Amino acid sequence: MESWRRHPLVFWVTSLPPTFWLVVFFLIPLGMVWVMSFSEKDGIVDLTLTWTGENYARAMDWIYLEILMKSFWMAGLTTLFCFILGFPVAFAISFAPAKWKPLLLLLVILPFWTNLLIRTYALIAVLRTRGYVNFTLEWFYDKFYWVVDTVGLGHLMNPRFQYLELLYNNTAVLFGMTYVFLPFMILPLYAALERMDRSYIEASLDLGGSQLRTFFSVIIPLSKAGIISGIIITFIPALGSFLQPDLLGGPDSQLIANVIERQFKSANDWPFGSALSFILMYLTFGALALRAILERNRSAMEG
Repeated sequence: MESWRRHPLVFWVTSLPPTFWLVVFFLIPLGMVWVMSFSEKDGIVDLTLTWTGENYARAMDWIYLEILMKSFWMAGLTTLFCFILGFPVAFAISFAPAKWKPLLLLLVILPFWTNLLIRTYALIAVLRTRGYVNFTLEWFYDKFYWVVDTVGLGHLMNPRFQYLELLYNNTAVLFGMTYVFLPFMILPLYAALERMDRSYIEASLDLGGSQLRTFFSVIIPLSKAGIISGIIITFIPALGSFLQPDLLGGPDSQLIANVIERQFKSANDWPFGSALSFILMYLTFGALALRAILERNRSAMEG
C-alpha cells in the first residue's frame, strides 16, 4: 500500500470532512461546557465567566459524592451481570453452525432497531404490579395452591397471591440497565471468540484438561481483548445512564446522570451541571488512562 504522503490531496479530501465534524460538533461544544463549569449564574439566564472552582468544590459535598459512588456501583453491577449473561450467549453464537450465526446475531442487535424510550416503557409494562411478570407468577401460584390445598396443607399459604413490587426501586433500575446494555457486552465478546484459534481448545482437551479448566485456562485468556472491550463499552454508558433510573427507579434510585440532567433543566444551574459532567468525564478518562498504563507496563514486563 502506498503511503498517503505520496497523495496528500487524497488524504486531506478524505480526512477534512470528519475532522471538521469532530471539531465543530464535538470538541468546540465540549470546550464550551468546560469553560461554563468555571462560570457563575448571573440571574436566571445569564452566566458570568469568573474562572472560579466553586462549582467543583460544591460537587465535593457528601450528597453528590454518595450519588457518584452509587452510580459507579450500579454501573459496575450492570457490567458484571452483562458479562455473566453475555459470555454464554457470545460463546454459543461463536460455536453455532454457520447458517445460524447471522440469525442469532440479528436477535442480539434487534433491540437497537427500537427506540430506547419505547423499550424502557415496555419494561414498565412487564414489571408493573399488574404486569406480565406478576400475572405469570399469579397463575403459577394459583395452580400450586390448588395442589397444596388438595393435600390439606392450604392453611400454610395465603389463598390470594400477593403482587410483587418490582418497579420503582434499585432492582428495577439494575434490571433495566442490564437489559439495555447487554448487547454492548455480547458483540465484542463474540468478535473475540470468533477469532479465537480453536486448536488451543482441542489441544487442552487432548492433553487431559477438563472442560471447566479449559474454559478458565484457555478460552478466557484468549478472549481477554473482547472481555476488556466489552467491559469498557458497557461500563461507560451505564455510568452515564439516566433514563432507566428516571423511569424505573424510585426516589432513592437517582444516579449522577439524573442530577446532571436536573441541573441543566429544572434547576437551570448550567455551571454546576457542567462541573458535575466534567468530574464524571475526568474519572472515566482517568480510569481508562490507568488501565492503559498498567497494560503497557505488563506488556513491557512480559516482553
